[in-house]
Amino acid sequence: MKLRTIVLKVNPQYPEPEKIREAAKVIEAGGLVAFPTETVYGLGANALDLKAVLRIYEAKKRPPDNPVITHVAHKEDVYRLAREVPDDAEKLMDAFWPGPLTLLLKKARDVPRPGGLDEITIRMPANKIALALIAASKPIAAPSANLSGRPSPTTAEHVLQDLDGRIEMVLDGGPTEIGVESTVLDMTSKPYRILRPGGVTLEDLRRILRDVEVHPAALAKAPTDLAKAPGMKYRHYAPKAPMILVEGKPEDVVRKVKEIAKEHEGEVIGIMATEETAGSYDIGIVKVVGRRSEPRSIARNLFKTLREFDQLGVKLIIAEGMEEKGIGLAISNRLRKAAGYNIINATEGEKG
Repeated sequence: MKLRTIVLKVNPQYPEPEKIREAAKVIEAGGLVAFPTETVYGLGANALDLKAVLRIYEAKKRPPDNPVITHVAHKEDVYRLAREVPDDAEKLMDAFWPGPLTLLLKKARDVPRPGGLDEITIRMPANKIALALIAASKPIAAPSANLSGRPSPTTAEHVLQDLDGRIEMVLDGGPTEIGVESTVLDMTSKPYRILRPGGVTLEDLRRILRDVEVHPAALAKAPTDLAKAPGMKYRHYAPKAPMILVEGKPEDVVRKVKEIAKEHEGEVIGIMATEETAGSYDIGIVKVVGRRSEPRSIARNLFKTLREFDQLGVKLIIAEGMEEKGIGLAISNRLRKAAGYNIINATEGEKG
């Protein structure tokens, strides 16, 4: 049944209480509300209502074994949702919450989870609209507010492109700030491992805890069957057109991108470039995703740029790879998955 999706524009700095109450009523009634966070827009349901959480999977066409993150407004909520909260988790919450860090913990026995999972992922978003909505209702389960596999939404318009008529409400709080999802850290065993890189970097975490590693699956160089956290097992963030990711030294990347573009001359192709390299290309539709010297600008624009290529109807996207340093690890993860692991290393001459 097609729903009427209501869109409410909300002041991102001073969320209007009456609009938050209206959205909270939808959540409490078992409905779905898309809302902004600092990372991407989330699709929220009452995390303690299994039937409501399963509606998220239906609306997104999400695989049933792909877990969703539970969002809280108060640190105390973690102790109701998780049965084991290590002291190190306290240190990370104090350092990074509210913010783009998700902790994977052992769930409390009375917390429902799709598929009977024994673990729960929890975070506190750094967004006033999100925190107001959670505080006005209950802990909210919320993956990204897009059809499964598509580029994540960083504006309310992106949400509507995918989910108009499939959910009850969208809170429009303007574009998100970070642009890629939160970091997911598995704290159920040591060493702690990043399962999905995101807005809090490995370097950030190691300033608080030394015992942190990157799970090999988080590098996204090849498919994995592991589904402990969102974004691990399945293809994600994908544009409609096939995509080739070219990695390596910047000068080698530019050379290889031009070479591939020449091979597809006459076709409508898109090139995702950086501000430093865009002037090197005289073929295809070139879009600047950000600056290599400021990688957070690339993260902020990544999904928006992929969706723009969709709207232009390109038949192939060739994207420049990024250095796996700082937030560059999260950007690389998203690009590799968006490309379906169709990766060329221009420096080493290898294809993955």
